Amino acid sequence: MEKKKVLIIIPAYNEQNSIPTVLRKIQALPEQYDIVVINDGSKDNTSLAARSVNGVTVIDLPHNLGIGGAMQTGYIFAHRRGYDIAVQVDADGQHNPDDLPRLLAPLIRGDVNMTVGSRYVEKTAYRSTIMRRLGMVIFSLVVSLITGQKFTDTTSGYRAVDREIIAFYGRNYPTDYPEVEALVLLKRAGFRIAEVSVGMDARQAGTSSITPLKSIYYMIKVLLAILINVVRPKLKGA
Repeated sequence: MEKKKVLIIIPAYNEQNSIPTVLRKIQALPEQYDIVVINDGSKDNTSLAARSVNGVTVIDLPHNLGIGGAMQTGYIFAHRRGYDIAVQVDADGQHNPDDLPRLLAPLIRGDVNMTVGSRYVEKTAYRSTIMRRLGMVIFSLVVSLITGQKFTDTTSGYRAVDREIIAFYGRNYPTDYPEVEALVLLKRAGFRIAEVSVGMDARQAGTSSITPLKSIYYMIKVLLAILINVVRPKLKGA
């Protein structure tokens, strides 16, 4: 089987304390992957911390664009450099690099266009707050109903995509909190998606920007974005 060219995309905002460890864990894997860190206008030394690890490309955005803008930058980079697969990995250490082979396998076989690392497709040790879990359940129910495919972890940012979606994302990518909306967007464009069981850890440093009040705002905003996606014309795949 032809070897696939894989790029790890790590969007990072104020993650100076965790990013070096995340990068070294990825580099310690038996299989070597190219890595690009998208420094999303961080106010701390995230860029310097990432550059301290050899073999890592760092792109510094002049302003904070949010996860959507940062990830689309990574996908455009992947498309222009001719990568076959791009993987989103969070900079806070929650995603376990040991799960990468499991995430990549269906894409390498050509079974699907995207894999999503799920904390709930099988039982894992992951635990979340009641508010976060409620949001995950609501999003999963809504997305499953709209797409006709069962999803258990629509908010997971641990996901991998093939060359077709890399090109598609370079042209079309949701802003703000894109993980949930992107699933609806891709399914309506005819892409094949599968969930893969992964474990997730607590963030290594810093604190989440999603407070209980923001969680409510986030749920309402994402649900509205999903509804807008449903009523607007479908986008064509790559």
